[in-house]
Amino acid sequence: MTIQQLEYLIAVDKHRHFGNAAESCFVTQPTLSAQLSKLEKELGVILFDRSKMPVIPTEIGVQIIAQAKKVVSESKGILELVAQLKGDISGTIKLGIIPTLAPYLLHLFIRRFLEKYPNVKLEVQEMVTEEVVRKLKNDELDLGIVVTPLEEPGILEKPMFYEKFYAYFSKGHELLKEKEIRPEQLKKEELWVLQQGHCFRDQVISFCDQSLAGHKNFHYESGSLEGLRNMVNRYKGLTLLPELATHELSEEEKSRLRPFVGTAPTREVSIILNRSFLKQKLVELLYTEITEAIPHEMTSKAHGKIVRFK
Repeated sequence: MTIQQLEYLIAVDKHRHFGNAAESCFVTQPTLSAQLSKLEKELGVILFDRSKMPVIPTEIGVQIIAQAKKVVSESKGILELVAQLKGDISGTIKLGIIPTLAPYLLHLFIRRFLEKYPNVKLEVQEMVTEEVVRKLKNDELDLGIVVTPLEEPGILEKPMFYEKFYAYFSKGHELLKEKEIRPEQLKKEELWVLQQGHCFRDQVISFCDQSLAGHKNFHYESGSLEGLRNMVNRYKGLTLLPELATHELSEEEKSRLRPFVGTAPTREVSIILNRSFLKQKLVELLYTEITEAIPHEMTSKAHGKIVRFK
């Protein structure tokens, strides 16, 4: 049994197609198939049901693939450990980040990070939290930047900063006469929220303590905060915006922001990773770069009251 055979095994499980798996591993299909057949013979089990299209792992194959992912991950960790001991800051970080953070956070730190560490390659994918967690567990990502707490088994959370929520109103809205807003003042028929799957949607609904789905006057859900902001600007109503999303608003738009009364509702933003992840030095460097790029007051947990998911 070799590490290469286990990598082929994982590739077939990912692509569910021998040809595509071989292409992703930069080998010919006969080479990949031969190595997997050799592995099956050595183990004395059948790992894939080849009669199905797409191919699927057998029951025992599922368990062996899970173990293979751990072995391959640990083997790569040896190289990472050696590099760290030598003081070599290099490697690839595959990072997943949620859409309500990506447009407002990435530009604050990426350029400086890559200038400091030119031998580090940063591959960023935008996706919802559920997908970030799934890909972390499947070793398709190294790190995630999401809203926590998740309390997900096997996932380590490293909090970085805390974002307040602000109410954002359309021009001439009656609540603009208020300096601060109470949650009970928000009318559910006026509130624009993100579509299903976005954690910020869940936090907004949890905070407002209202059920929006199916309301006769509520018929639009956006996939981005920019979409919500544009709808508020163009039509009537309101939405909630996290703090970083408010920093680049125009002065006129900022005049239509209102804080909440008392301790501000807040979301916790963290780096998350698989507990077995071994690129600890890169995690520390990325963590430092992000927290230094964020306004100092946002790095304190006392910044507000964390709104949990429902």
